[in-house]
Amino acid sequence: MPQLSTGKKKIIFIAGPTAVGKSEVAASLAKRLNAEIVSCDSMQVYRGMDILSSKPSASLRKKIAHHLLSILPASREYNVSRFVREARSRIKKIIAKGKTPLVAGGTGLYLSILLDGIFRLKTENKRLRMKLEKEGQKRGSLYLYSRLKRCDPRAASRIHPNDARRIIRALEVFLVTGKRISELQKERKGLFQEYDARIFCLNMERAKLYSRINSRVDGMFRKGLVSEVKRLLKEELSKTAKFAIGIREIRGYLEGLYDLDEAKRLIKHNTCLYAKRQLTWFRKDKRIEWIEVGDKESPASVGNRILKRLD
Repeated sequence: MPQLSTGKKKIIFIAGPTAVGKSEVAASLAKRLNAEIVSCDSMQVYRGMDILSSKPSASLRKKIAHHLLSILPASREYNVSRFVREARSRIKKIIAKGKTPLVAGGTGLYLSILLDGIFRLKTENKRLRMKLEKEGQKRGSLYLYSRLKRCDPRAASRIHPNDARRIIRALEVFLVTGKRISELQKERKGLFQEYDARIFCLNMERAKLYSRINSRVDGMFRKGLVSEVKRLLKEELSKTAKFAIGIREIRGYLEGLYDLDEAKRLIKHNTCLYAKRQLTWFRKDKRIEWIEVGDKESPASVGNRILKRLD
């Protein structure tokens, strides 16, 4: 087993697109590094979303301690601020036990804010945000984007013109604080500054990854995905939970808009698009160390390659 370096405490991050095998690789590493796993997944926090969010299996969770899984009902909102607060708390407790925190998941925004910190200034204004959202619905995201280009061109260069949520957030920050979000981001302090953080992103040849996604979705239906979504739809889902891929697609099937095969096709298609967005996000971070995974490669083999880099 490799010896972890002295000095700053080490934290290992395992990121990557959906279905690439993060959970299994993280578990393999955790066994050999005396680590506990902190989930970095915006949907796995919800109870009742086991199939939908592809949570680590119950047997895996019995072998390795996992944190931030199934911590609240799907009717409750969850956001990056709460995630960072709770993840940092778990990480400190893991280190206090003499173990290594291993953060695993594919929610890029959560990973980024955990690594680099969140604004210390009060930047939220719900009334202003609602006003900007209504303006965007009426005049389009390109109109809001043109406003952002005028007040914070650096931030605008990093945001897609159709990404209304991030455009509105950047405008909100500027209008509330009078400061550009691109400047405030430089002042943030996160785990990357406090710990010896190593960030590994798993990747796979695109066609192989999409094949894995399709196989996973087929398996989700066999495990009872439709029944799980039926149960979830009986309650008022939070805005966050409604974004889970599979909710809208299964709802359309249940409402008779199309058959089950079409629902399955839509989930596969939308999951592949999501994987593509995940990879685009992670490629922006130059600190990431990329690990190309073979289609038939075992989690233990991938873990061994990561361990060698930690030497």
